[in-house]
Amino acid sequence: MQLEQIAFRYRRRAPWVLRDVTLTVPRGRIIEVNGANGAGKSTLLRLLAGVVPPVRGRVSGRPARVGYAPERFPAAQPFTAGSYLGHMARIRGVPADGIATWSERLDFTEMLGTRLPELSKGSAHKAGLIQALIASADLLVLDEPFAGLDTRTRTALPGLLSELAAGGTSVIVSDHQGDLRELPEIVRWQVSGHTVTTGQVPDEYATVEVNVRADEADALVARLTADGHRAHRR
Repeated sequence: MQLEQIAFRYRRRAPWVLRDVTLTVPRGRIIEVNGANGAGKSTLLRLLAGVVPPVRGRVSGRPARVGYAPERFPAAQPFTAGSYLGHMARIRGVPADGIATWSERLDFTEMLGTRLPELSKGSAHKAGLIQALIASADLLVLDEPFAGLDTRTRTALPGLLSELAAGGTSVIVSDHQGDLRELPEIVRWQVSGHTVTTGQVPDEYATVEVNVRADEADALVARLTADGHRAHRR
């Protein structure tokens, strides 16, 4: 899949979010997308998934089967989680047994009978991930998939994504918390200045540990993330 000279803005005469972006999406690899808040990471993911078309440029070679999970799952829907996922499976024409498989792997089985508006933020996020995973996609695009997850699922998810990549799926992940940093052979994209630069680990990142007051930790993580660093609270 290729993006050639892509440019995008959300309305006419608005500032460009991305401009002159040319990328090749490698098959069977995990691509980590980084950048400061507002740099255009989510916009890039929507373009890759086909949620929005480019204003200029060309996208070619997008696989027929794409799984996409946005950063915020739209939970205000009058369905149980199981009914919603079953409906998504029918729309995509994929076997419904994938719902049970991925619900078990993401520790979501007990939530299938719960109405979407009654799910916690973390559980709703899992529902969004599962609807993307059941697509058996050749291209899987996940916007901040680790946000709000419980520790067990958050720890298991990198391994699950590695399995999919090993099977030939191109996995593109926006991850400001650095949950993928221990995986080998990650392709890394940096979004800044309306464009995207590419690279591959190993890179020049360093880990700095800082001890702060508990009531100040979340604010510090937010500031570091806004500056384009990968920060998370232990």
